[in-house]
Amino acid sequence: MNPCPGSSAGQPLRLALFSGNYNYVKDGANQALNRLVARMLARGDVHPRVYSPVSARPAFPPAGDLVPVPSVPIPGRSEYRLALGLPRSVRRDLESFAPQVVHLSAPDLLGHAAKRWARARGLPVVASVHTRFETYGDYYRLGWLRNRAEALLRRFYFDLDEVWAPSEGMARVLREGGFARRVAIWSRGVDHAVFHPAVRDPAFRTRLGLSAGEFLVGFVGRLVLEKGLDVVAAVSGRLTALGVAHRLLVVGDGPARARFAASVPQAVFTGFLTGPDLARAYAAFDVFLNPSVTETFGNVTLEAMACGIPVVAADAVGSSSLVVDGATGRLIPPGDVEAFARALAAYAADPGLRLAHGRAGHERALAFDWDRVNDAAIDRYLDLAASFPAG
Repeated sequence: MNPCPGSSAGQPLRLALFSGNYNYVKDGANQALNRLVARMLARGDVHPRVYSPVSARPAFPPAGDLVPVPSVPIPGRSEYRLALGLPRSVRRDLESFAPQVVHLSAPDLLGHAAKRWARARGLPVVASVHTRFETYGDYYRLGWLRNRAEALLRRFYFDLDEVWAPSEGMARVLREGGFARRVAIWSRGVDHAVFHPAVRDPAFRTRLGLSAGEFLVGFVGRLVLEKGLDVVAAVSGRLTALGVAHRLLVVGDGPARARFAASVPQAVFTGFLTGPDLARAYAAFDVFLNPSVTETFGNVTLEAMACGIPVVAADAVGSSSLVVDGATGRLIPPGDVEAFARALAAYAADPGLRLAHGRAGHERALAFDWDRVNDAAIDRYLDLAASFPAG
C-alpha cells in the first residue's frame, strides 16, 4: 500500500471504529462490522481498534480489539445500551492508539463525541449507515419526533468526509434528503458456503411438526415492532380469509415476541438461529416475507435469496435494491396488507413460480460476496487517508 500521512512505510493504517452495539446483541449491523474488522485483520494493511458498550453476556465473540465504553441500558429496550460518550480513560486509549482514520457507525452520544475528538485533531471521519433511525418513532407513537430526528441526523452526517450507504437506494435517501454531501457505497455480502439451496432438509420441517405439503411463509428478524410485525400478522390473517392454507414460521426473538405470538396463534417460533441452522430454516420456507421499511440493506432478504427462496418484501430501500419484482420475488407498497397477501397467494397456487423465482434469486445473490465488498471498503480507508492532510 501507499504510505499514509503520519505512518511509516509498510505499517498498517490505524483505524478507530466506534459502535453502539458491536457484539452484545446480535443484529445485521454488528455482523457486518465484525466481518469488516475480520477482513482488515486478514489483509493486514489496516489495524482496527473498536470502541463500544459491552455486556456481561455478549451475543458472540468480537472480531479484533474491543475497548469497553461506559454505558447504561436504554429505558424500555434494556437489551440495548446507550454509550455515555468518551470518558478520560477511553480518550487516553485513543491518544495512545493514535488512529489515522475514524469510522462512526451510529449517531449516538459516543458517535458525536468521537466525531468531535477526531475533528479537533484534523483526522478524516467516515460514517456507515445501518438503519433508518428516523423512522423508529412511527412504531412507538412518537411519530412527532421524526422531523427532529432527521435534523439531528443531518447535523451528524452532513459535514463528514464520507458517509457509506449499503445500497444505491439508501444513497439516494441520504443525498435527496440533505443528510450527506459525500456518499459512497459499502454494500453487504452473504456467506455462500452456508446459505445455498442444497441445505434444504425435509427433516427440519418434521422436527418442528410441519408437514412437507404445507405452504410455509417465513419471517426472520429481531422481534421488535419496527420490523413490521403488525403487517406480518395482518397478512397472515388476510391469507386465512382468502382461503389460503399456510403456516407462518418465525425465526428470531425479541421484546415484542409475546405480543406478536398472540396475534399469530398458528405460527411456529424457533427462537434465534445462526449458521447452518439458520440456513436450513430459510431453505425450508416456500416464500420469505419481509415487510420492514426501517432497514438500509436487507441482509435477511439476501440470505433467503441465496437459499433459493422467492421474496415478498416492502418496496423500500432495504429490499428494493435486491429483489427484482416479478423475477426473484415481489415488491409491495409498504403496509399494503392486501397486496402482500395476494402476492403470497399467487406463490401458494403455483409451485413452478416459486421454483423459478427462487432460482433467479439465488443467481442474483451470487453477486454479493463479503470479501469483495469489504475489500472495497478497506481500500476507501486507505485512499482517504492518503489524500487527507496530516492532522
